[in-house]
Amino acid sequence: MKKQRLERMVLGSAGLVVLVVLWWAAVRGLAAPGSLVRRFGPGATFVSLWQLLASGELWPHILVSLERVVIGLGLAALVGVPLGLLVGAWRILETATTPAFQFLRMISPLSWMPLAVMVMGVGDRPIYFLLAFAAVWPILLNTAAGVRGLDPRWLQLAHSLSATRWEVLRRVILPGVLGQVLTGVRLAIGILWIVLVPCEMLGVSAGLGYYILDTRDRLAYGELMALVLLIGLLGFTLDVLARQLHQRFLPGR
Repeated sequence: MKKQRLERMVLGSAGLVVLVVLWWAAVRGLAAPGSLVRRFGPGATFVSLWQLLASGELWPHILVSLERVVIGLGLAALVGVPLGLLVGAWRILETATTPAFQFLRMISPLSWMPLAVMVMGVGDRPIYFLLAFAAVWPILLNTAAGVRGLDPRWLQLAHSLSATRWEVLRRVILPGVLGQVLTGVRLAIGILWIVLVPCEMLGVSAGLGYYILDTRDRLAYGELMALVLLIGLLGFTLDVLARQLHQRFLPGR
């Protein structure tokens, strides 16, 4: 087991090194010496990233963005899990709501940005709405799929033991769908992180999306590329944490 884990780490690290080499080769091969494109190379980017993190200037923006992700994900879970339980449990409700849910799911969350700002004003509230709207669908649909996939014998056994509805929900349904819920959460985190940056360009004064606009306005191209790299690193870290959480609470384990 440890050997396989070490092998995966080595191969994954090798893939990242190859990606950085291709990045360096593309900048060197396509950009003339002294051109603006050279500022987007790996060397200048890593130096700018280290300077930003060491100065402490970037940490408040990182914390603000992570806070928005947590709140948006929490709102999506508060709506998606209960609604998914209901949709998965009642076939009539599933038939009635599936077309509407699929229709809404296909609307890009970013298309709601002007309406969200007009209704809620500029600030964090439209960002929370857009993030929750983006994240609710994988959580809802995976929860409903988990309920439909429950072994009917579990429910029959619970009813034969005179379990109440609350006991069935707490002892049978929720543990049985936990794996599917966590799968939906992991997918939702990926969607949230993609939607977050453009949402933070809605006139707020903090966050990674705001800081990207700030670096563009200051013509700080090295910092801009460093911020793009940081967004990728943070998103990758969030996905790793979500994957570990999913593996930890898999029903089979």
